[in-house]
Amino acid sequence: MTIPAQTSGATLTKDAAPGETLLKVTGLQKHFPIKKGLLQRQAGAVRAVDGIDFEVRAGETLGVVGESGCGKSTMGRLITRLLEPTAGKVEFQGKDITHLGVGGMRPLRRDVQMIFQDPYSSLNPRHTIGTIVSAPFKLQGVQPEGGVKKEVQRLLSVVGLNPEHYNRYPHEFSGGQRQRIGIARALALNPKLVVADEPVSALDVSIQAQVVNLLDDLQQELGLTYVIIAHDLSVVRHVSDRIAVMYLGKIMELADRDLLYKSPMHPYTKALMSAVPIPDPARKSAKSERILLKGDVPSPIAPPSGCRFHTRCWKATQICTTTEPPLKELRPGQQVACHHPENFEDQAPQDVVLLSAAKEAAELVSEEALAESAATSAAVAAEVGAESAKTPASDGDKPAAEGTDGTDGDATEGTDGDGTDGTGESAGAADGSTDEKPPAKEK
Repeated sequence: MTIPAQTSGATLTKDAAPGETLLKVTGLQKHFPIKKGLLQRQAGAVRAVDGIDFEVRAGETLGVVGESGCGKSTMGRLITRLLEPTAGKVEFQGKDITHLGVGGMRPLRRDVQMIFQDPYSSLNPRHTIGTIVSAPFKLQGVQPEGGVKKEVQRLLSVVGLNPEHYNRYPHEFSGGQRQRIGIARALALNPKLVVADEPVSALDVSIQAQVVNLLDDLQQELGLTYVIIAHDLSVVRHVSDRIAVMYLGKIMELADRDLLYKSPMHPYTKALMSAVPIPDPARKSAKSERILLKGDVPSPIAPPSGCRFHTRCWKATQICTTTEPPLKELRPGQQVACHHPENFEDQAPQDVVLLSAAKEAAELVSEEALAESAATSAAVAAEVGAESAKTPASDGDKPAAEGTDGTDGDATEGTDGDGTDGTGESAGAADGSTDEKPPAKEK
């Protein structure tokens, strides 16, 4: 794909070199108050985002996945300052933008833009495409060289639309074309960071591939940085450099793409991945092993104590109910918030008695899946152990690869990674297997 040249009046500024921290989020929270009674007193709060930390480096793509209601979209609106955070800090290129007002955020709107999920409600039906895409120039007082109309037509060409569509209205376009219009509007001022909130979830599969490839091409040509929120694990794997897995307002795991798909550490990540179907004709007769999580997602109004996933986890022990695990880097490039991580040594070896809820959840994991996982884990552990023997560990108390195991990562491609089934139960690992439970734990 060839991107038409930009006009001199709308050049891309590149202050952050590739690899430098562009966005830094620390302890970010958003609680929506629940008010009752005649006096509208606050009776509680929905903890949509409840303390998350991550960084986005210039030029990379961070994917964010999780079940519906986990706080992904709220997080995207917080970092673009479309919502006011309850607590925490958002820094963009070293500048604290957490509580900037409308006037303070106006100059930063050139650098931070958002692509919305619904291509139908995000475009004003009373305005023409030319008016919609040219709105950022009017609001920011930017006059591109050659005029606004010429620049808007160039942007329409960039996203694969005909420049003659300038005077048409949104109802004359399909869903995929409307999403392209939204992308053109987001790119109008050449932003440094683009937050895409499920940009392809409302589109047909064939159109999804076109929009994903378009985003990929634009990133290479224009040097964009993406935060892509999605349900489809296959889409996230295709476009992301790193992936964050959210559950009930918290980040459960943050890892490089290849590490996450080859050896997920958090049980919830493993459960999500088993929902991805395997498009392999050679395995059409093989039974797909899925981890059907017990029950529904707890209410964000009163989240469980300790680890928020312990009510549905098959490895939960007493420490999971009392102590919240911190998001900790267990391997280089892989951070996990879990007391009993998969594919790694136990972080709480003293606690070996499973909860009754964990015993019930473990019944949903088949013995065949456990046996297959055990064989795979042993092979990976032997391979990693041989590598660690050759290379001394840099961290004294946590060797980079010692005591790890993994799962087969060659069967994670799929077309539907929603992570839930029709009853609200989520399902796990894309390779159709689960890790062996710790032998010391009671079953």
